[in-house]
Amino acid sequence: MATTTTRTRSSVPTRRKPVGRTVLRYVLLIALAALFISPLVYMVLTSFKTRGEAAGLPPTWVPTPPTTAAYESILNAPGTPVLRWFANSLVAATANAALVVATSTLAGFALARMRFRGRGVVFGIVVATLFVPPVILIIPNYLIVGQLAWLNTLLAIIVPTAASAFGVFFMRQFFVGLPGELEEAARLDGANQWQTFYKVALPLARPALATLALLSFLTNWNDFLWPVYVLFSPEIQTLPAGLSTLQTANAVRYDLLMAGAVIASIPVLAMYVFLQRYIIEGVSRSGLKG
Repeated sequence: MATTTTRTRSSVPTRRKPVGRTVLRYVLLIALAALFISPLVYMVLTSFKTRGEAAGLPPTWVPTPPTTAAYESILNAPGTPVLRWFANSLVAATANAALVVATSTLAGFALARMRFRGRGVVFGIVVATLFVPPVILIIPNYLIVGQLAWLNTLLAIIVPTAASAFGVFFMRQFFVGLPGELEEAARLDGANQWQTFYKVALPLARPALATLALLSFLTNWNDFLWPVYVLFSPEIQTLPAGLSTLQTANAVRYDLLMAGAVIASIPVLAMYVFLQRYIIEGVSRSGLKG
């Protein structure tokens, strides 16, 4: 009987994907990868070009000969303290991301798991604010920051965006997707609401926390318009606003801009490499339920 079953299973033909379709799929994936990677490669290569070659037409890919003059210029010039701008951006983006994660996690858990009157209305207002263009809040935020005497300080670019409507929505969606049995089991063991959040929900939310931290860090790191309005001294500038001073009305130093862009991309790429697994899991589990 076993022999007959084995022969029957072995005689069933296995479906194989067409080779041509598989090859075409990989060709498309490679083409898309090359399309997205090519600007980064060109940026890195241009940062090693001379000033004339970087602005030359037609543009070339490989620098001949490669030089580090652009990096030496922006790192050693007294009028462009790139390392100071880098440190300012790193401090501001890290502090802002920490505040966004803290406020969004608490608010998201409350809107997902706590029962109180008006919870749906509060969540609706939070979602509605996502449709408000951030640019119209520049003047109100500027007046508030001025009243708090935070102008020309890093607090001006850390605190105003610490309460993120997207962060609250993102974390709320994640907590809604958690099984309710976990919370019930914690309550049966005598845990209160805070212990349930801190010891049960929060450890399970690591993928969402890592994703939100990276998105918040990236948003603050790349912000250009707001720092230009509230930061005046060259020493207190952030990296995107400081790099804009490398171009004037009459000339653009493409070699310096590309070198600065390479320096600016290092923290983001490093964070993504280390948090890639959590980011993929966090996105897949946070945006599909609710």
